[in-house]
Amino acid sequence: MDRAYTQRLEKIEAVLQAWLPENPDPAGAARQWMTQAFGYLEGALAPELVKALTQPGWDLFHRGGKRWRPLLMTLVCEALGGGDRALPLTPLLEFPHTASLIHDDIEDNADERRGEPAIHIRYGTDTAINTGAFLYFLALACISPWDAPAERKNQVFKLWGVSMRRLHLGQAMDIGWHRDFSSLPSLEAYDLMCRLKTGSLARLAAVLGVLAALPDDTLPEHEAFLFKALGKAAENLGMGFQILDDVKNLTTGNPGKKRGDDVVEGKKSLPVLLYLYRHADHQEWVTRCFSAARQGGSSAPEIEALISALTASGVLTEAAARGRSLISEAREVFSHIPGAVQGSGGSEALLGGLLDFIGGTSFHDQEG
Repeated sequence: MDRAYTQRLEKIEAVLQAWLPENPDPAGAARQWMTQAFGYLEGALAPELVKALTQPGWDLFHRGGKRWRPLLMTLVCEALGGGDRALPLTPLLEFPHTASLIHDDIEDNADERRGEPAIHIRYGTDTAINTGAFLYFLALACISPWDAPAERKNQVFKLWGVSMRRLHLGQAMDIGWHRDFSSLPSLEAYDLMCRLKTGSLARLAAVLGVLAALPDDTLPEHEAFLFKALGKAAENLGMGFQILDDVKNLTTGNPGKKRGDDVVEGKKSLPVLLYLYRHADHQEWVTRCFSAARQGGSSAPEIEALISALTASGVLTEAAARGRSLISEAREVFSHIPGAVQGSGGSEALLGGLLDFIGGTSFHDQEG
């Protein structure tokens, strides 16, 4: 079954490579890409200046990543009889994700990403901000050449726009909470933040898969149900992954990042919130831990003190169970899609096994 996934991932990588070339020489093989990305440009443009825009994103992109969002999108489309029709939309998912990592690291003052210096450390903050914004906009360029009716393309534009606005709203909530160490958001507010910040791209992946599989511009009742059911399942998937990622940061540490750097950030992750609601009298102490970690960095002893308290209280185990439960719910939905086409290359079975392929209930994607 792994080969079935890797075959699809090879197609996904080919699309992404075409939209973010390693050597974007305006006079060379990337000439068509230049036109698609920037339109007609008068005058000479030095290749090194174009590469100054694209190289930081290309660098981060090639450090790794599961590509599970475009894989989810393509498998949903296949399962509903759409074949590879969603494949050209891959940049709409992977480029914003890459851009969000670049901007996250600036906002969090992180110094590593995927085992190497964060993009703003390696290339400078000004270049990192510019490249991240460029990747958001570059993603849209894939819609025009997509072989679909104009109305379908308009639907994609609208869905993408709403998803990006939701993502940034979730990020604003997260930033607001970690700026104010003493803030105590409700668990319901945390759920909403996570669904917006992490779930938006996952939801978009599932919905784009449904949309690409539709045979015409209409949205029959059955497809509207799929939009809602699969979108919610994908949102749960993204939320579950985020929770497990946060737990891993406070236990073994995420590969490519430092153990406990969420404490340095002052992040109100689910384990921290569960602890604070269970031990309200410890809020001042937690605030002091956050403040000391912010000042002392990743070597501050308060980081391990807080992690030890979280571990002893059982909230890390409780949060991990919540993340696994959300992922299990999503697995059930994607394993039994109403209206799945029989003989669609085993796509429904592949959707059911997707979580195991990308890491299952221990999944982490180095996403802040």
